[in-house]
Amino acid sequence: MKEILIENIKELIKINPNDSIEINPKYLEYFDEEELLNIQKELELRKENISKISNNYLDEIYEKTKKDEI
Repeated sequence: MKEILIENIKELIKINPNDSIEINPKYLEYFDEEELLNIQKELELRKENISKISNNYLDEIYEKTKKDEI
């Protein structure tokens, strides 16, 4: 279970899907499964929020360009 959580965390950290993320294994051994699960959930929330913020920003820019065209 711990290995799966670590892999999920690595994937959530990636910005580019082709990136390779390496985390010091000794650092990860410090965390138990519950802590790793919390880290994963926090990263998921952040990623979701970033997507929402980006979408809102892009919508705002689009609306401004539409007004400029008129």
